[in-house]
Amino acid sequence: MSYLFAILLFSFLIFIHELGHFLAAKLFGVQVNEFSLFMGPVLFQKQIGQTVYSVRCIPIGGFCAMEGEDGEGQTDNPGAFPNAAWWKRCIILVAGAAMNLLAGALLLLAFYAPDKQFVVPVVSEVDPKCSFAGEAGIREGDRILRVDGEKVYVMSDFSMLLSLNPGDVHDLEVLRDGKKLELNRLNMQKQDFENEDGTVSKRYGFSFTVIDASLWETLRYTALNVADCVRLVRLSLQMLITGKAGVQDVSGPVGIVQQMATVADASGSAYYAFLNLLYFGGFIAINLAVMNLLPIPALDGGRVVGVLLTALIEGVTKKKLNPRIEGYIHGAGMVLLMILMVLLLFKDLFFAIKR
Repeated sequence: MSYLFAILLFSFLIFIHELGHFLAAKLFGVQVNEFSLFMGPVLFQKQIGQTVYSVRCIPIGGFCAMEGEDGEGQTDNPGAFPNAAWWKRCIILVAGAAMNLLAGALLLLAFYAPDKQFVVPVVSEVDPKCSFAGEAGIREGDRILRVDGEKVYVMSDFSMLLSLNPGDVHDLEVLRDGKKLELNRLNMQKQDFENEDGTVSKRYGFSFTVIDASLWETLRYTALNVADCVRLVRLSLQMLITGKAGVQDVSGPVGIVQQMATVADASGSAYYAFLNLLYFGGFIAINLAVMNLLPIPALDGGRVVGVLLTALIEGVTKKKLNPRIEGYIHGAGMVLLMILMVLLLFKDLFFAIKR
C-alpha cells in the first residue's frame, strides 16, 4: 500500500505541474489541443471546445499539449503558443513550477498542522561545561542565524550545516539583544555529558527553545521549511558539481517512489506513514519546482530563457524568428534528458535488485 500511495502521490505532483500550464494557457487564450490525466493509450476522452480532455492507462503524471509549442513552424493561428506575447509565454511556462511549489507548501502545512510545539534555533540553556560558551561564544537567548555562512531556517539546519563542513572549527552568526554578532573560529567539538539516567553521551552542551504551535507559528514554520527545501536543492547541485556527491546519490522516479515507500514502511503506524509521505511529497514537489526552472533546454527554465532571448532578438531586428530553431534546441535537450532518465531508471532498478 505504501508503494501504491507513493506512486499516486508522485503522479499527482507531475499532474499538478501540467495543470499549472493548462490553467495559465486558458487564462491567456492559448489553444490547448489536449489535456491528459496519466500517460499511454487513451482510456477515455471528450472534446470540449478546442481541447480534448483524456484519461490514459499508465497512472503517471499527465500532459498539456498547446498549439505550436513544439516549434513546428510559423502558424497564423492567433491561439498558438508562439503567437502569444512573450510575457504571457513566460508566465505559462513558470506556472507549472508555481503549482508544484504551492502543492509542496500545502503538503508541508498538512504535515505540520497536527504539531502542538516546534523547536526553533534559539538557545534555551547552555551547560557551563560547554567548550564554546560565554562572551566569545554562544549564550542563552542567542538566535542562530547562520552556520558557516549558510542561513539557519529551522533547528534541524544547525546539525545539517555543520556536517557539510567536516571539522570542529565553525563560524556562527547569532542575534543577541537585537544585534547581529559574528562568532568566528569556534571550536565546536562534541563533549561527554552525563544524561539523567547516569549514562554518558556526546553533545555540544546546549539546547534549543520549544514554542507552542499557534496558527501563525505553524504557517511561519511551514514557510521556513519551504525556503529550506529550496536551499537543499541548491546545496545538492553544489555537491554534485564539486564532487561531494556522485551519481549514486541521484534518483529517478523509480528511486524516489522506493524512498517514499521505505520512509512509510519505517513509520510506527499507518497515521505516521501517511504524515511522513506528506512531508516527502512536499519535499519532492518543491524539488520539481526548482529543478524545472533551471536554465536547461527542454526544462521550463530553459524554455523561459529561449522566450526571453527570442523576444530580445526580435525586438532588435524587428523580424520574427522561426520557432523551429528554438524547437530544435529543446528537442536536443529533451533527448539528453530522456537518456539521463533511462540511465537513472537502470541505476535505480540495479540498486533495488541488489538490496
